[in-house]
Amino acid sequence: QVQLIESGGGLVQAGASLRLSCAASGRTFSVYTMGWFRPAPGKEREFVAGIPWTNAQTYYGESVKGRFTISRDKARKTVTLQMNSLEPEDTAVYYCALAYGLGLSHSSSSYDVWGQGTQVTVSS
Repeated sequence: QVQLIESGGGLVQAGASLRLSCAASGRTFSVYTMGWFRPAPGKEREFVAGIPWTNAQTYYGESVKGRFTISRDKARKTVTLQMNSLEPEDTAVYYCALAYGLGLSHSSSSYDVWGQGTQVTVSS
């Protein structure tokens, strides 16, 4: 049973930075993707960023491109989301997720395992 544990959320002012981490414990397969999502009003969870475990190419949602950076540490089974130039609109619970198999999906329904979420609050 794989578990994902997020950490690093908090309260910051607009323009500040935060770093979120997600650690995977338990048995994982060698081919999977890690992603970050946040709720979107009236929609499924919004894709924030993703990284396949095999090639480290990174993908981002339009609203965070140029501000957020996702990276992974294969040895520690950890994925990190560096969030810079935070805006009040970034306020949300951020969820780490894992999807088995090849390819990277922006749809939350494609992900198999979810963390409990970590709160990020950006004040104006």
